[in-house]
Amino acid sequence: MTGTGAVTGTDPKGSPLRVGLVGYGLAGSVFHAPLIAATEGLALDTVVTSNEERRAQARAEFGDGLRFAASPDELWDRADELDLIVVASPNKTHVPLATAALKAGLPVVVDKPLAGTAAEARELASLADERGLLLSVFQNRRWDNDFRTLRKLLADGDLGDVWRFESRFERWRPRPKGGWRESGDPEEIGGLLYDLGSHVVDQALTLFGPAARVYAESDVRRPGAEADDDTFIAVTHASGVRSHLYVSATTAQLGPRFRALGSRAGYVKYGLDPQEAALREGDRPSAGAPWGEEPQSMWGTIGAGESPATGGGRPVPTLPGDYPAYYAAVAAALRGTGENPVTAHEAAAALDVLEAARRSARDGVTVTL
Repeated sequence: MTGTGAVTGTDPKGSPLRVGLVGYGLAGSVFHAPLIAATEGLALDTVVTSNEERRAQARAEFGDGLRFAASPDELWDRADELDLIVVASPNKTHVPLATAALKAGLPVVVDKPLAGTAAEARELASLADERGLLLSVFQNRRWDNDFRTLRKLLADGDLGDVWRFESRFERWRPRPKGGWRESGDPEEIGGLLYDLGSHVVDQALTLFGPAARVYAESDVRRPGAEADDDTFIAVTHASGVRSHLYVSATTAQLGPRFRALGSRAGYVKYGLDPQEAALREGDRPSAGAPWGEEPQSMWGTIGAGESPATGGGRPVPTLPGDYPAYYAAVAAALRGTGENPVTAHEAAAALDVLEAARRSARDGVTVTL
């Protein structure tokens, strides 16, 4: 391995890089496995799950040649047969599994959140740097259609100087579904702050730079719920932009996904990127076929002085969402022809904000970073 975690001695057009996937629940089966299989230069080699139903599901989609392991330890024992480990298991396992993979000499992709604390994320980053291995974090929402569109509008200067950014990841789920994601046990790293909050914070930092101050409000609203299910985060960026970020399972009327307000114009966009729904329904990205596109009726609008609800602004064509681009970038980074698409250091910066938000909500204070 080189200092960037590139695979040496491999022709960029040679044999596919062999991937071991740890976990075949929601993250593994809906996001990671299909995207890995769809990426030129990657091959899904082994899935770690002891669940026979999940094994049958994976075998039906990816063929009888797919191998299985009952525990991650089996992957470390044959590390020379793999080129990349993807950790898509519950949050509390991310740090120990990523640590074990790196110590076994394997590059790693870890689903978000990388860790429960920024300190743990930076320790992992240091270990990866010491070993000269790739450590990347699956922040797929950077490749959402609306985020890509807003990023282009900002790059083109269409909004002028942005003053305020509003981002909402809201749902209406009045009854808890249960499971570790909604557990109140701190060891599980559950709750919306670390789940959907990881996305909205990462997007805000990617667009507008480091956070200087953080204020948050976090509540447990639903009967029987254990973890936060209605959280608001206000971030003042060092750039002067203010981001207002909402994550909720208790929103009876959903607000705009994005509202970005600048000195020249504002951009408002409703609705979620269609890629997750498509993947859940069994659709798969393939070369040359449309992917991540939405109908014109869902396009956002840009304008000044009027509300989109009353016809103000002009429609902005939404760029297609492109989750496959993440793993394509990982493959390029491993072969030494591209950069790590999401670094552990970026994930640690987002965790700084999430930790500050948790402290702010608990103590009723604004936290300076």
